[in-house]
Amino acid sequence: MEKRPRSFYVLASIFAIFLVFLYGPTITIAILSFQGPQGGLTFPMRGVSLHWFHDLFQQQAVGDIWGSFARSLVLGLMVMVTTVVVSVMGGLAFRKRFPGSGVIFYLIITSLVIPSILVSLGVGLIFSQTGLSVHWSTSGFGSQLTWTLPFGLLIMFAVFNRFDKSYEEAARDQGASAWQTIRYVVLPIIAPMLIGVALFGFTLSYDEFARTLLTAGSYNTLPLEIYGMTTNVTTPVIFALGTLTTVFSFIIIGVFLTVVVVMRKRQARLGSDAGQGMM
Repeated sequence: MEKRPRSFYVLASIFAIFLVFLYGPTITIAILSFQGPQGGLTFPMRGVSLHWFHDLFQQQAVGDIWGSFARSLVLGLMVMVTTVVVSVMGGLAFRKRFPGSGVIFYLIITSLVIPSILVSLGVGLIFSQTGLSVHWSTSGFGSQLTWTLPFGLLIMFAVFNRFDKSYEEAARDQGASAWQTIRYVVLPIIAPMLIGVALFGFTLSYDEFARTLLTAGSYNTLPLEIYGMTTNVTTPVIFALGTLTTVFSFIIIGVFLTVVVVMRKRQARLGSDAGQGMM
């Protein structure tokens, strides 16, 4: 077996340190959330139990935890659907250059480099000055789209840049309309990428703090609620909440990845069936 160079071990060590830095805080919070009833916010742990998870579900738990979770979930789904639809439409529109397409592209990308708190402040001011209600489902929804749409559009630009147009030409030669071509040819091919855009949209919205800070109105989303709890909660109940939200995030990612795998297997099976039918 060929001996690995010293650079391999150096790079492997750096990567291991990166993983510890990335997941170490999450693992620490998860461990501390299993403290006993007398546990605190730091080590050493005082017993091991599910006490703080049980306390989290009690009526006397601090803050509107489950209301804020429901709002974040609904807002995440709203942002996800809008991001997917607009990204597909934008990707289709930018397949051919048109007057002003370059300017529009850079305007879209610019929103990624503007400080998030300034976007939140600007959207909140626009809504308040025009007499519109500052609410998580309106101004909060709009401010989060300035964060998720550029990512979705960039993904779809890359997808359509590599898309083989011969599939569409073959469909039109068979008499398919423009809508039928998109519905039965384009969308099934790019479906796995749409799942990726949906995952981006939901996760970026679910944990967004800065762009929601001044646009959520009187009702907090989950990140805002957790931030508020850090100032008045002195028990591991906040760690229990962090552990549950992290597990929920991994479940969402797992569901999306499972859908992608199932779709790829289905496409492969349909492709093999079509190949056997032509033989």
